[in-house]
Amino acid sequence: MALMGQVRSVRVLCEVAAQGSFSSAARELGMTQSAVSQHVAALERECGLPLVVRGTRPLELTEAGLLLVRHGRQVTNRLEVADQELAQLSGRRAGRLRLGSFPTALTTFVPGALAQLHEKHPALTLTVVDDHMQGLAPRLLSGELDLAVVYESPVLGDDASRLVLVPLFDDPYRALLPAGHRLARSRTPLRLKDLGDETWVGGRVGSAWFRILQQECRAVGFEPRTMLATDDHRAVQSFVAAGLGVAVVPGLAASHPLEGVVVRELARPAPTRRVAVARLPGEPVAPPVLAMTEILRDQTSGLAGAGRSRASGVRKPPAAGRRG
Repeated sequence: MALMGQVRSVRVLCEVAAQGSFSSAARELGMTQSAVSQHVAALERECGLPLVVRGTRPLELTEAGLLLVRHGRQVTNRLEVADQELAQLSGRRAGRLRLGSFPTALTTFVPGALAQLHEKHPALTLTVVDDHMQGLAPRLLSGELDLAVVYESPVLGDDASRLVLVPLFDDPYRALLPAGHRLARSRTPLRLKDLGDETWVGGRVGSAWFRILQQECRAVGFEPRTMLATDDHRAVQSFVAAGLGVAVVPGLAASHPLEGVVVRELARPAPTRRVAVARLPGEPVAPPVLAMTEILRDQTSGLAGAGRSRASGVRKPPAAGRRG
């Protein structure tokens, strides 16, 4: 196959997959529906395989179509980055940074870092994507993002093993109690098992932050009984304030407690997630990526309520065939 000459057609197929129909893809690309169909047909002739299941609504891709779209998105994203960097070199366009982040970072330290970046580089075009941990690494690896604020833990496995990680700080979990709770005024740090018989709120099965907590609870002999399954930390605090249960959340999520919520430290070793900034491996690193990384390190060096990570510098992905 000679797919190298079919980059435009691959981009069309990717848009068809994203939009779910030929007509919607045509509108998005500024083409006629007939032209979109011709591009897909040309790819099918080149591959010798059907790429779409015609007659389905929304349109479905075949196994070959899914494979081609997966690789095609990486190719087109990298070409867009190359176009952006060439435009910067020629002076036709200011730099660009596409940053992804998990929600509690976006509501705490990331806005200040972005403001500082904008002050230093006002011509820089910024795009910020709010996503959960499950989506950030794939977006980086596909080339959709230039940089991402992420977190890691041994419980989460090696999802970030192919990325370069610059440690920022450790984010220990904290307990949230209703103001009238029997443990709210205790002066000693709480142990997780002190809350084992309580009704809990918050924590959706499969959520990365909750998996870290579940592992620690199981290690001390209980499974949290959760009445509200959600990743919305504001909703968690509202339920706690109403006296409907207790919660244990990452420290960042407890930074701005609602009235009626008491935040308590947990006895060590407490569940903890390591917050870092992640980028793709490879040199050279684009100046906006370097600038934002340094600002994030400076912005979080004295972050209240979160211990500075003992690790320093950059952790690169392990060599092929090894796990670091």
